[in-house]
Amino acid sequence: MRKPWIVGVAGAVLAALLLGACGDPESAPGEAPPSAAAPDTSPTTRQRASTASPGTEADAENDADADADADNDADGAKPAPKVLYLGDSLAMENQDVLGKFLKDDLDARYTSAPYGGTTLCDYLEGTADRSLVPAQDKAAALVRRLSPDYVVLQFWGNAWDYTPCMDGVTYGKARAEYFRRYTAAAEQLTDQIANAGGTHRPTIVWVLQGPDPMTPDRVRRVNALYEKQARASGDMVADAGRAVSPAADRYAWTQYLPCTAYEREHDGYCTQPGRARTALHHDKDYLHFCLAPTTSKPRPCPVLSPGITRMARAITRAIADRAS
Repeated sequence: MRKPWIVGVAGAVLAALLLGACGDPESAPGEAPPSAAAPDTSPTTRQRASTASPGTEADAENDADADADADNDADGAKPAPKVLYLGDSLAMENQDVLGKFLKDDLDARYTSAPYGGTTLCDYLEGTADRSLVPAQDKAAALVRRLSPDYVVLQFWGNAWDYTPCMDGVTYGKARAEYFRRYTAAAEQLTDQIANAGGTHRPTIVWVLQGPDPMTPDRVRRVNALYEKQARASGDMVADAGRAVSPAADRYAWTQYLPCTAYEREHDGYCTQPGRARTALHHDKDYLHFCLAPTTSKPRPCPVLSPGITRMARAITRAIADRAS
């Protein structure tokens, strides 16, 4: 029996997928939504400073960072980590909150370069002619430019008919080939990031995703793929998806969860009746975690959203544990 909430939001689900450029319905639309057809190539202010051309202010900032690292090493203190965050529309909406937690908790230097609607192969060098990510923001290009300590990858597993680098292979139409291509992209992306890092190879942080009510087995297998890749290359995972899942079932989708101690201690989180529950999803968007309505142009979430906070804290904790 189909659950009532699925029936009630069926139209809204499709709209959210089209506008947010995430997910993979059984039948992809005939054309790309605005966010995928013309992705925003204007990075955030922090990103713009970090990805400027050689000889600009970014180089001066990088030189200052290097001097600060040398000073920290001389004092015996561990230098603040440099973190690069890449991903799709989920990362796009998370990026400001994650940056704040990393800065507040780890004094991290942080750069984000997510693009809505993307998948792993979009960040591979050699795919510029059929990718939603421009050449200067490919993962390896950013690693060479920024020399991060951690590269955080948060990808839902997008594979629409119009995701160019997937060549039309989708979970709904060719599942075996979808996972073969996705596995190959994960291996290639790991190799490109490692090679770009050279003697300063960054640790890759694969972010495990939350429940998918439409295709629950897909996200389970995508997460298993990330875990396998992390083990094979000596990298790590951050199980942010568990933070937005019921304690009794890691892969059961829900719109609300009981408030955590953190949420009870901070205003604006426990907003459901009796202040016992917190909302993870907007009523018209089962996939994204921003409680503001989905827009055609992916953006950092403009409102306090418990699901985003939960995931950002989980990623920050994972990096803190590794760095300690």
